Amino acid sequence: MMTTPLLMALGIATAAGLMRGFAGVGSGMMMAPVFAILFGPVDTVGIIILMELVVTAQLLPGTHRDIAWRTIGPMGAAAALFMPLGSWLLISMDADFVARSMAAVVLVFSAVLMLGWRYEGEKRLPATLGVGALSGVLMAATSLGNPPVMMYLLSSRDAAAVNRANFTGYFALTLVALILLMSFKSLLSFTAIKTAAIMLPVFMIGAWIGGRLFRQSSEALYRRVALLILMAIGIFGILR
Repeated sequence: MMTTPLLMALGIATAAGLMRGFAGVGSGMMMAPVFAILFGPVDTVGIIILMELVVTAQLLPGTHRDIAWRTIGPMGAAAALFMPLGSWLLISMDADFVARSMAAVVLVFSAVLMLGWRYEGEKRLPATLGVGALSGVLMAATSLGNPPVMMYLLSSRDAAAVNRANFTGYFALTLVALILLMSFKSLLSFTAIKTAAIMLPVFMIGAWIGGRLFRQSSEALYRRVALLILMAIGIFGILR
């Protein structure tokens, strides 16, 4: 039965799908605040992870050739390895303080990137592993796990198609790890699975349309949208 909250959630899922299909990132941030109110924080994580995993599989065939697996593979593995540490920090530390501090760093760094700064060096393995580990800890502890990866990838001169593909590849690795972690801890409820199944069609349609819009966009437009998403994450993290 289509209730008002569910209709609202479907509208947000459609818009989030457009964002995911176009930029390759940002949909979870768009859905999480409202879904947490509508469905509760625990089910929200399950709903978003399940939907994101299916759409990641939808986007992979068109992006896998552009994914820099030598960078994304180690980064995703490091993130998965450090997710349990994030879960421990969530219990033992003030996760809200950690999230706000990280959000402030994200906001400053995204503003610097918006002004045109680029990293000219190559992505070395220690830095890649460090970014992945930080992302995994933050993903499990605060739900703000993507900003370190976005800052790291967007600071280079890689093409928009490569950045979008790398985000997709990173999600493919980390979402599987998160689902396994949540299943192990019995945090994936039947309600979350059912709700995700209801909203998945509009999310997938939105992602498909977003992907078509990306193919018609320019490098400058993609970078502007991605950096605006990063700044929005920073502002959301500080004010939430």
